Amino acid sequence: MSILDRFLSRTDPDPAFGEGIRLVVGLGNPGPEYEKTRHNIGFELVDLIAANRKLKWAKEHKFRAKIALDGSSLILAKPLTFMNLSGNAVSRLMRHYKLLPSQILIVYDDIALPIGTLRFRANGSAGGHNGIKSLIEYLGTEDFPRLRIGIGATPGNEPLTDHVLGRFGQEEWAEMEKVLAIAVDGVNCALSAGLDSAMNQYNRRS
Repeated sequence: MSILDRFLSRTDPDPAFGEGIRLVVGLGNPGPEYEKTRHNIGFELVDLIAANRKLKWAKEHKFRAKIALDGSSLILAKPLTFMNLSGNAVSRLMRHYKLLPSQILIVYDDIALPIGTLRFRANGSAGGHNGIKSLIEYLGTEDFPRLRIGIGATPGNEPLTDHVLGRFGQEEWAEMEKVLAIAVDGVNCALSAGLDSAMNQYNRRS
């Protein structure tokens, strides 16, 4: 990350935009070859949120992301930088909309959680996730909300890359569709009632 990028990542919040979470970012990799893979579960969730709200996606080159706007109250985003550079896109969105890291909810896959488990957190380390590593680097902090969606540990001797870039089995995907519906409710709860409320109501659910 360059000195210029680090400088430009700094922002002052815009009081007119309101408090609380205002940007929900699903992490994943762009392109049809990555659709429905475990690593793209963040994309799947924000796609579902957009569909439920009847929002349309638009590619914004200045953000290096696709975004969907729900008036002035909510921004949904899918970085197009590939997973390892997710922070570049998110920092651009943060600067433009004058958001604090605490107003950005990141949704991503987690192999440390059993498949289908949901965990909201207010902060934390990257835990080996390259997308979160990039976000911490570009935002300069670990203090941003996140929703981890369990995709299960790597089975047997399968390489980690093959696991996270692999697709869910038919039964697994049927289960994940149910979990994603619950996750949408959890995100809506975080948006309307706050992150603490979402943690209390949804962290025990799977």
